[in-house]
Amino acid sequence: MLSPGGLKMSLYRDRADAGRKLASQLHEFARSRRPIVLALPRGGVPVGYEIAKALGAPLDLYIVRKIGVPGYEELAMGAVASDGSYVIDEATMESLGITQEHFQAAMERELAELKRRERAYRDDRPDPELAGRSLIVVDDGLATGASMYSAVAALRQRKPAEIVVAVPVAPAETCRALERVADRVICPHRPAYFGAVGFYYDDFAQTRDDEVRELLARADREKASWKVA
Repeated sequence: MLSPGGLKMSLYRDRADAGRKLASQLHEFARSRRPIVLALPRGGVPVGYEIAKALGAPLDLYIVRKIGVPGYEELAMGAVASDGSYVIDEATMESLGITQEHFQAAMERELAELKRRERAYRDDRPDPELAGRSLIVVDDGLATGASMYSAVAALRQRKPAEIVVAVPVAPAETCRALERVADRVICPHRPAYFGAVGFYYDDFAQTRDDEVRELLARADREKASWKVA
């Protein structure tokens, strides 16, 4: 946001502050069908921790990676999640003449990287059961929303009761696109002119791997004492 004088006006002190403010709009989901907070690492984890604490819900990760077109990796032809769920952009593949064999090879490379990251973050935590549950998928903000869109598409294959996207800030057009694939999109700030996610934070330092592990471990230790507000 900009003041009349053109100065930056941050919405949030840091990711924890964003999570606490976002949680105030999510209390209805505390009484939904076995809610679980799934944070997109790394920046989504501090936000997700505060939401999970406020809702008395478990916190876990959901990691997705874009599957790039061979030789043009910045162009996505699909995405894969760490649980092996994947989505394909068939129109892109057909227009570029990409075979299923090329897609499979690229997906396996990305899946191997996902597994490496998951081991680094989750240690021996078992995959949570998601079928029939309310999934609250969290990040610290969105620009294009490509990773979140891929996460929602992959999670839909796990047969949840509902998928709720929860982010502190995102462009209005990104929220509208996500509303076509998620059951709900909770985003309190949807500026028409966006810039970058970090613009809306006083402190947007990169979340470290050890912070991710610590917040997951803290959530596991504390969740029995969390009370639903």
